[in-house]
Order: sequence, then C-alpha cells, then structure tokens
Amino acid sequence: MTQLTNAAERRTNVDEVFEALHHEIVTLELMPGTKISEAEIASKFSVSRQPVRDAFARLGNLGLLLIRPQKATVVRKFSMPEISHARFVRTAIEVEVLRNAIHKWPDIDTSDIRENMKRQAASVAAKDTVLFHELDYEFHKSLCVGAGFELAFETISEMKSKVDRLCSLSLAEPTEMEILLADHTRMIAALDDGDAAALETVIRQHLARLDTVVDRIQQKHSEYFE
Repeated sequence: MTQLTNAAERRTNVDEVFEALHHEIVTLELMPGTKISEAEIASKFSVSRQPVRDAFARLGNLGLLLIRPQKATVVRKFSMPEISHARFVRTAIEVEVLRNAIHKWPDIDTSDIRENMKRQAASVAAKDTVLFHELDYEFHKSLCVGAGFELAFETISEMKSKVDRLCSLSLAEPTEMEILLADHTRMIAALDDGDAAALETVIRQHLARLDTVVDRIQQKHSEYFE
C-alpha cells in the first residue's frame, strides 16, 4: 500500500511541475533559450529532483525543453522544420475534419460553440490575449468533437504545442486577435450556409497566417530561433 501511495504522490508532483512549467513556457514567462535547473525547480515546488526530472522529460518530448547531458537544460528555441511540419499536418487534418463537419452541422448542438464565439469577441474587446488563446483552443476542439473526430484533435493539439509560443507572441500584435476572430466568424458562417468551398478556403487562410507571424517574429527576434 505504501508503494502505491508513494507512486500516486509522485505522479501528482510530476503533473504539478509539468503543468506549471508548460504554462510558463507557452505563455513566454520563460523565454526561448532560458536556462533552468532541476535543483532550482525542485526547491521552488518543494519536491525531490525525480519528479522534476520526469516533468523535464515530458517537456523535452514535446519539444519545449532541450535536455543535454552534463549541460544546462534550456527552454528550446523555435525550430523552423518542426514549425513547417506542424502546420502541414494540422492543415491536412483540420481541412478533412471540417469537410466532415459541414455534413453533420445541421444536427449538431452548436450552442457551446456560439457561446465560445461570444466570449472570443469579449476577450478581443478586453484585449485579453491569454483568454483568447484558451478560447481559440476550445473553438477548434469543439469543431472536431462536433464532427465526430475528437481523437483527431489530440494530433492537432500536439501540433499546436509546437507553435503555441509563436501564437502567444503574435497575439500581442495590435490587430491579430481581431483577424483570427474574423476567420472564426467566417468559418461558422460557411458551416451555417453549408458552403464547403468557402469553408476550406477560410481554414486554409486561417492556418496559413502562421507563416506571416513566423516571418515577422524571426525578423524581430532571430535569437529565439535555432
């Protein structure tokens, strides 16, 4: 029983450290290239170094930390090959998801999605980039769930994790949230109208906006890229 209890506590500690560091990395509280130490993180969370090591490994698997033996662990910089791959995979999946969603749309309860849209508009008015980012995530997840492809969103989420930090940087731009909200509005309108061509056009445009974001950020902050 003691061994099982210790294992449960360890998993809880790993999750706590992982979630906190993941949030700090994605929201850019920890910038690309920042060095972090197991000892300092263990002290911060009042845990042993093992759960910190496990949390680091999970973040490394997501491409958010660069763990090098005998060297400092650092918040990983942006990788252009991974960014390009993530955008390609996400576009392929999301276009197919929406192609299916449009046929099911009349029978889907869209009340949660429409409420999400209202909250997006409110977050834009309040210039709340953190909330908008969360609502954007839920919006795309809801479309996958409605289309009957909830598992597909797990892959989309994995791809998003490789570019979320860039998205956080982009949302700081004066009109970026307005542009993304307008895209979402056009997507819902195309679904309501049953216009498959318009829907595919807007989702491709929506996801392609990352290319411009990457170029802009790379020009301003080349030090953030590998």
